[in-house]
Formats: sequence, C-alpha cells, structure tokens
Amino acid sequence: MSFAVDRLVLTPADIDLARSPLAGHLSAETYVLGAFNPGLTRLANGNLLMMVRIAEALRHPLRDAHVHAIRWERRDNGVGRYVLDAWALEHADTADPRKFLLRDGGWKIMALTSLSWLLPVELTPDGLAIVTIHYDRAIAPANDFQCYGIEDARISRVGERYLMTTCSVSPERHSTTLYSSRDGLDWTFESIVLDHQNKDMLIFEGLIDGQYWAQTRPLGDLYFAYPPGSGWRAGPSINLAHSPDALFWKPWHKPGIRPHAATVATARIGGGTPPILTDDGWLTLWHGVEPKEIVGIYRTYWSLLDKDDPSIVLRTEHAPVLEASAELTEPIQDLMYVRDIVFTTGIVDTGEHYVVASGEADLACRLTHIPKTRFNGS
Repeated sequence: MSFAVDRLVLTPADIDLARSPLAGHLSAETYVLGAFNPGLTRLANGNLLMMVRIAEALRHPLRDAHVHAIRWERRDNGVGRYVLDAWALEHADTADPRKFLLRDGGWKIMALTSLSWLLPVELTPDGLAIVTIHYDRAIAPANDFQCYGIEDARISRVGERYLMTTCSVSPERHSTTLYSSRDGLDWTFESIVLDHQNKDMLIFEGLIDGQYWAQTRPLGDLYFAYPPGSGWRAGPSINLAHSPDALFWKPWHKPGIRPHAATVATARIGGGTPPILTDDGWLTLWHGVEPKEIVGIYRTYWSLLDKDDPSIVLRTEHAPVLEASAELTEPIQDLMYVRDIVFTTGIVDTGEHYVVASGEADLACRLTHIPKTRFNGS
C-alpha cells in the first residue's frame, strides 16, 4: 500500500560531524554510516521531535591487517574519551558491513564498525521540514555499559513526563536504558531497566490500572518447539512487563505477540512503536524479519491489543503496513550498504492520521502519514 505522504526527512548529508560528540577525539576519519531509527514525539510548541540514531563509522576500518572499532572509555580523571581498538583480520569475519564477528571465542562475539549516539531533530508539526538540529542536546555514551554506543530510541509520553528507552551496548551487557524529560528536549539518565539482550522495549503511552506497561523482546540462542500443528513459530517474541514506577519491571505471565507459523515473513519479530491508546485498544506497530542472506527483509506490521489486558490481540494482519522503498532511497543510492529494511520506531496521533517514523535501509529517517482507516477503524 502506498501513502500520499511518505518521504525521507533526514539523511547522512544533513549531519555535521564537526559538532559530533566524537569530534576531536580520533586521528582517523569518520563519516555518517546512517542517521536512522528515530524515536518520535510531539513537543509542547506543537513541533515534532525525532531522536535520531547517528551511526558514526570509521572511513577506513580495515588497515594494517586489522579491523578497528570505536570505543568510549572513562579516563582516570573521570573524563570520557573515544579510542580505537584493533583486531587481527585473521580472527575476524567482516561479511556484515555493520559489524564484525570474532572467531575462536567460544561464544558468538562481535564488535561494531560504528559507534552510535542520539541526536534530537526538531521538525514542523507535520514532520516534513527540519526546524532545528539540537547538537547541544545530543546524548552520547557516559557509562561503561554504553562504551560501544547508544541505539534506537523509543519515546513515550506518559502523563507529564517523556520516557525514552534506548539500547546501550558494551562487553558487559546489551541492555535497555531509560531516560526521562519534562519537555522532550533535555533528558536525564535514569538507569538500566532491562538486562542483557532484552531490547526493543516500548513503554505504553498511558497507565493500565495505575501501572506502567511495556513491550519487551528478550533474545537467546535456544527456543523450545511449539507442538506439531501449532499456529505459532518458536523464536523471539514480543513479551510484556509492568512496573509501578517505570524503573523496576516484572514480566507478565501471558505471552504477547508471537510469530505466526503460517508465514516466514515474521519468523523473527520485535517491537516498533510505543503502543498508543485508541477507542478500540492499544495500537502497536512492530517489525517482522524474513530470513534472506545476512540481514534479512524487515517490514512493519500492526496489531490492536485489548486496553485492559494487552496480552490479548484483538486484530492484526499478515500483510505489512510498510515495506522498504527503493524509490525513496534512489537519490542516496551511492550511500547504501544494506537493503530491504524499514524499521519503524515512532508514532504520533494527529487526529486524522498517524505520523509514523522509521529508519530506512539503516541509512535515513522516513516519515509516513498513515490514515487511521488503515487500521480497520482503530
């Protein structure tokens, strides 16, 4: 399905790395590998705010028989800095342009070819023009558990507070971290809220029986089989958790959204946009990944959840809402390093339609105006 308003609103060319948190730290040249996967919310002045993931990568990661990675560290005087680590190429698998795998570790061990930080970008109320890029409010690593970067913000407005979940990456853990704000522009780090490899955490935009609720997506290397003939496919699923304060979370005992056995298009799934309350229930957009080559094909799907028990899926569709668009990325074709990816990360209700924010091709920010009728009266 095509939509009347569907365009890229931010690309790597819009980012000034002279104002990056990494500027002046490294002797090696860097570039913007991607400006993508934006969290989205509306500010008090009516403008939209995207919290954009900036993946800043080494221009030449392979040199002198080594592959290099960027890492943040805290010096003895307490001041942070960015440094380069070198890994012997003979021990690394560099087939995926986004990362490299280290052999002979006993586990699946990887490092990144880029380090990500978050950049607030203010847009007009319709989301179609940039008002201000707030470099002075960028969010960068500040703790050991963020030494490989901060990724994929999701923003929820709950009462008078903005809550933002992010993925913090380090050898210690791949965790979910929480930030809060009163105005959507100035953010305070709260805490780690989910531990290793429990990511794509989306906080519901509203309380249920006085409790905060969230979708989570734990990962692992082992899943148990459903019985023969089951309608479900074993693998990663979108689970649920609740909390009295948005800091301490208890998993919900019922399953959330699970991959269907009838299609491989959603063989792997994860949360996309924070669930928002409609007259019929909680509307949530999520991603499904169809296996293909190294990365897979990412598409956006939707489900409507019961407003009192979000483990109950009232409506959903096998057909995707959004797919990757070669037409949109054609003008930046020379920058592309992966394809077939749309990764939806934000939604705002305008009254007549939803403004939906996505990362396109791990490269740029895409905004789409989707009529409410697309979700069967949601």
